[in-house]
Amino acid sequence: MSHANILTLEMDKNKTHSWLRSAGLVILSSILIGLFAKVAIPLPFTPVPIATQGYVILMLSVFLGSKRAAAAVIAFLIQGAAGLPVFAGGVGGMIKLFGPTGGYLFGYLIAAFLVGTLMERMQNRTTMKLFGILGAGNAVIFLFGIPYLAAFIGFKQAVLLGLAPFVIGDLMKLVASVKILQWILPVFHRVR
Repeated sequence: MSHANILTLEMDKNKTHSWLRSAGLVILSSILIGLFAKVAIPLPFTPVPIATQGYVILMLSVFLGSKRAAAAVIAFLIQGAAGLPVFAGGVGGMIKLFGPTGGYLFGYLIAAFLVGTLMERMQNRTTMKLFGILGAGNAVIFLFGIPYLAAFIGFKQAVLLGLAPFVIGDLMKLVASVKILQWILPVFHRVR
């Protein structure tokens, strides 16, 4: 066997290993997102629950990058569409996926890709940049969730019931997420 053939086999082995590693990370991440389904508080006045899955997705996107984060959310959405109880409150099914809160679920996909992309491109990692990136991801979730909810209850009601009750809680989750990521990723500087 020639030296070139050995190098080709070694490169193929590395590609396969890399692909398997990525697939494993995607599957494990989608399962982790689903495990947070029960960490949700239903509110009696709105179809939108207080949920942690959005921030789990945003934090995973920091680690996974754009493609793997988006793939993990797609796998999560497929699991939910198939009826597995992975959506907030431990429910699943196509009715939930395309119901009043479906826009938030689809927003998860775009937010994961956005956060992953911004993290891949980030130079000089700082706390404020991380805060901004996670905040942008959270805003994207609302940008998809509110108009979709509005199709069911009207725009004014969608803002009152799908955004207003969550602003303070999401700010607190944003700060907590940044603190957790600072603890996990010491590359973020505390000042700037």
